[in-house]
Amino acid sequence: MRAFHLILALAALLLAAPAARADDAFAQALGALNAESYADKIAAAEALAALGDGRAAQVLDALADGRLMVAADGAILIDQGGPYADPISGKIVAAQAEAITVNNRLRSVARAAAGRLALFSPDAAARKAAVEAIMNSPGPEAADMVRAALAKEADDSVKAAMITALASLDLTSPDPARRLDAVKQLADSSDPSVRSQIETLLQTETDTSVRQVAEKSLASIQFRVTLMGFVANLFQGLSLGSVLLLAAIGLAVTFGVMGVINMAHGEMIMLGAYTTFAVQQLFRALLPPDLVDLYLVAAIPAAFVVTALVGMGLERGVIRFLYGRPLETMLATWGISLVLQQVVRQIFGATNMEVANPAWMTGGWELAGGFTLTYNRVIIIFFCLAVLGGLAALLRWSSFGLHMRAVTQNRPMAAAMGIPTGRVDALTFGLGSGIAGIAGVALSQIGNVSPNLGQAYIVDSFMVVVFGGVGSLWGTLVGAVSLGVVNKFLEPYAGAMLGKILVLVFIILFIQKRPRGLFALKGRSVES
Repeated sequence: MRAFHLILALAALLLAAPAARADDAFAQALGALNAESYADKIAAAEALAALGDGRAAQVLDALADGRLMVAADGAILIDQGGPYADPISGKIVAAQAEAITVNNRLRSVARAAAGRLALFSPDAAARKAAVEAIMNSPGPEAADMVRAALAKEADDSVKAAMITALASLDLTSPDPARRLDAVKQLADSSDPSVRSQIETLLQTETDTSVRQVAEKSLASIQFRVTLMGFVANLFQGLSLGSVLLLAAIGLAVTFGVMGVINMAHGEMIMLGAYTTFAVQQLFRALLPPDLVDLYLVAAIPAAFVVTALVGMGLERGVIRFLYGRPLETMLATWGISLVLQQVVRQIFGATNMEVANPAWMTGGWELAGGFTLTYNRVIIIFFCLAVLGGLAALLRWSSFGLHMRAVTQNRPMAAAMGIPTGRVDALTFGLGSGIAGIAGVALSQIGNVSPNLGQAYIVDSFMVVVFGGVGSLWGTLVGAVSLGVVNKFLEPYAGAMLGKILVLVFIILFIQKRPRGLFALKGRSVES
């Protein structure tokens, strides 16, 4: 029995020996952080990070934040906002200590070293973030640390990021063979930063074989970067087009079908966005947290009802007395828009209101070259197509749609057939306003809500309707997508403002040649 206990004691000593050696190395590197010169402190921070000890991360974070202290006996401690902690044992220590002085260079090195230590974190997202930190601020031991982490990595996405990072680090290697392998490895990349690194390499590269492969890799990367830029501009153009489509669909009904120049259309969009904000606040106040994300589903019918009622009240109270007098209608609705803005300011205040994205609309699909398809934009694109399809079905197959088309094409004949034209006018204006309110729901998911929200879309909405064809839903779709895509492709070359001016000039010239737009509405009253 005594021999058995002796064996256990020897085994414990053998197991404790590596841990003791690790503690000694950690303590030695830790003490060097209190060196007199900043150069020695920077070298100590790099050495501490190179140990790969998990305790080093909190030490380096404390050093960067100015919370790393030195006691009178030379012990290094971490200030935790009151008590001090021993980074070696983790125990709380009562001592008198002063902060270790740092400069910007040391602070930067400490943060970068702490980021590299996350390469060995159990969290895959933290490891991927550490790879990005290394790429932004590589240190002398970065390549060796990435190689060590890559040998243990099991996650495919993190492993791919590490391989790319390691190849980028090897571009500066003094060994031509490593540079050649790195250039070959990076040939399949679509990252613009990798393109810049290879361009920098070509400026100083003297090895002929490396230069030849680097030039081929650069051409391949340039093609993919250009292709991804085209895809990114196309997606952003479709996203902008979907926003314009949502804003213009309601106007296509009120202006295109009824001939009313409604300058308060933007305020209907704004009311829909504020209705979304109000519904969100109600859900937060009345429902448990796990149900709050459902506010957006409830906000869609709520915004439609609120803005439809406001629109019908506007038509019955003001606009029905101004039919056939477009200038007076425009001035009256412009005044109403100012009133609605002031009412909202009185109720909600003049500051922007934030409407949070639900969890299922947060994030995105990350594609090559750093391009991300965000969930909220993708969902809005499909949502606006669903609204357009629903409106087209309503106008095509419902009795209300039949009455509305009859009144649009020949009002006297429709009245003679017993169709209540006044009621149809009110419902039509309410429908257009309600759709504008739904547009406000979508816009609240991609930006802040303010009393001036609708003013940013009213001019573009009129351009979409006129360009696509007054009263044509398909024309509105084509016009919105066309203007959105053209705007996004012009912006990199002409700028946002000049791009809008060029689009406006094009529409003016186009209307001179084709006054009825792309898709002209047909009917007796239109053709007469």
